[in-house]
Amino acid sequence: MSNVFILNGAQPYGFAPGQLNASFVERTTRILTDMGHSVRITASAEDYDVDAEIENHRWADTVIMQFPVNWMGAPWSFKKYMDEVYTAGMDGRMCNGDGRTSDAPKKNYGMGGTLTGTTYMLSCTLNSPSEAFDDPAEPFFAGISLDDLLAPVHLNAKFFGMTPLPTFSAHDVMKNPELDRDFARFDAHISAHFQPVPSPERT
Repeated sequence: MSNVFILNGAQPYGFAPGQLNASFVERTTRILTDMGHSVRITASAEDYDVDAEIENHRWADTVIMQFPVNWMGAPWSFKKYMDEVYTAGMDGRMCNGDGRTSDAPKKNYGMGGTLTGTTYMLSCTLNSPSEAFDDPAEPFFAGISLDDLLAPVHLNAKFFGMTPLPTFSAHDVMKNPELDRDFARFDAHISAHFQPVPSPERT
């Protein structure tokens, strides 16, 4: 059996109550459950227990981080979750400090992760169109990719030894939404990167 931990990092606002990201979480849960995976879910904007969240990361074979990109990064409740859970996990449960040793204090910063063997996937919603990225002619992002923009989130995962799966993104979700198309692409993305769990052999 494969264990998948889904972290809903949406922060509800009056103009964006978080329904779209919740819909992606629901779709992920349904698809993976139907495939035979075991799923746990936490919403960073709701109450959570820090030790239980560390255990969710240790339990998981894959962590899916579902969140809207707010002001070029993760929403504040997701960042608060990182500050609280990830800092507590530096006691060896998620990483052994920052990876350096007294014998080599200038080397291997960030390489002390204990979640090696765990994969992670970013799944993001954005108001910006996809065409704003990967194009040097676009003046704002000036050719960078979405993964470049989200480098801090990727580096946080790397700090704990996790390995990335390809990122999913739904763009232009406020001004020019194409939700049916986004959901179809998302279903295909999840199906491409997760395999059905074989049923136990009957004896």
